[in-house]
Amino acid sequence: MSNVVILMADEHNPLYSSVYKHPFVMTPNMEKLAKRGTVFENAYCPSPLCLPSRSSFITGKRVHQLQTYNNCMVNLDTSPQSYGSFLDQQGVHTVHIGKTHFFDQGEKLGYSEMILPGEAVYPGNSYIQRNPLPVRNEVLKRATSYGAKENDQQLLNDLDSIDSALDWIRNNGNQQSKPWVLAVNLVKPHFPHFTTEEMWEMYASHEDLPLYPKKCKTAQHPYAKAHRKYFQVDSFTEEQVKGLRRGYYGCVSFVDQQLGKLMAVLDSEGLQDETNLIYAADHGEMLGKFGMWWKCNLYEDAVRIPCIAAGPDFQSDFSVETPVDLHDVQASIFEAVGVQHPDDWLGTPLSQIPQNDQDRIIFSEYHGHGAPGSLFMVRKGNWKYIHYSNAPHQLFDLKEDPDELNNLLEHRYDLADAMLNELLKVCDAEEEHQRAETFIMAQLEKLNLPGS
Repeated sequence: MSNVVILMADEHNPLYSSVYKHPFVMTPNMEKLAKRGTVFENAYCPSPLCLPSRSSFITGKRVHQLQTYNNCMVNLDTSPQSYGSFLDQQGVHTVHIGKTHFFDQGEKLGYSEMILPGEAVYPGNSYIQRNPLPVRNEVLKRATSYGAKENDQQLLNDLDSIDSALDWIRNNGNQQSKPWVLAVNLVKPHFPHFTTEEMWEMYASHEDLPLYPKKCKTAQHPYAKAHRKYFQVDSFTEEQVKGLRRGYYGCVSFVDQQLGKLMAVLDSEGLQDETNLIYAADHGEMLGKFGMWWKCNLYEDAVRIPCIAAGPDFQSDFSVETPVDLHDVQASIFEAVGVQHPDDWLGTPLSQIPQNDQDRIIFSEYHGHGAPGSLFMVRKGNWKYIHYSNAPHQLFDLKEDPDELNNLLEHRYDLADAMLNELLKVCDAEEEHQRAETFIMAQLEKLNLPGS
């Protein structure tokens, strides 16, 4: 049995890190962790939005099972049990530090300790109407939210969270009679893209533009157009796009620094050989690809996450091609601490995932703001299928087309049908779309907003 430390970033697209082969975004501590352990090359989130993804992760349930469709907290079921509560009841000490964005307030989730939880402000996001989509005027201020800002509250909160984690490990890491679990949750590199002076200057020569802008064929999909209209991102200037991307690079390197601090304290306390350290994120970031920003869609940049794991349960200097997701990270916690994983929870321990399983299915879904309806993703081997409600579906060969530029659905109807059958084994997409629509309409009615 072993301890577990999870460092979870917010909105980190793994393709922006040196571990995942980015040419200039520097993440030396992630590289160090990868050398010590295993890189999961194709990791995914349950849903590319904070509350749905995080709630799904800690409960072992699908988003549509929980009905955590968006970032609105109205009418949510607060009865699901978190892994923190479940393990605490089995005598495992569980600690959650930092950001909480779940179906309920952090202190009600049953962890043994809840340190510096971020406030979940009720009712949360109210711009959840889907058809017709509203336009969010207030997001335009995000266009200029980048640069060096040492007193940025997100940076300060993250530093406080890391300091609390370091103190907890020093004071408690060697004092527990049983294995323990420590989840450290950062807000960066989530927007706004303010970073430290050091990290801002690190990328002074790397202000760039997206390689695949909104002129691409994929960017003409109805849901991509709706996304851009909802967020009004077509108004972003070239200078703003460059600044936002530079700020994001700095935020990623800031997160890498915090990972280095965790690795150092585990080493100094002699805990590295009995502790699994896993770095992951709740979802990715489009960063201007196809003219889209943030998340709220099922393209790779939004739905992919980093997943690097080192410790006694993992091979060193190893990589796994088989697709995995956050449920597998959650299942790894149970395996490490020696507690039976609940039969009705999703996930397989990462250490048990074969190196290259072409038949494993990964599922993700999105029902939240910025999309006119529900959409669902199935990944199997090199193929990825996206099923849209009331819009054309997409089929991509990620081996030949990792940037999702060529929709092959019209050329491979046979494969698209096979992927749809895999999706139907998880849920009926149209039924879940209608179920989500009914739930969201009830949320809007309670909020007393248009669309109800």
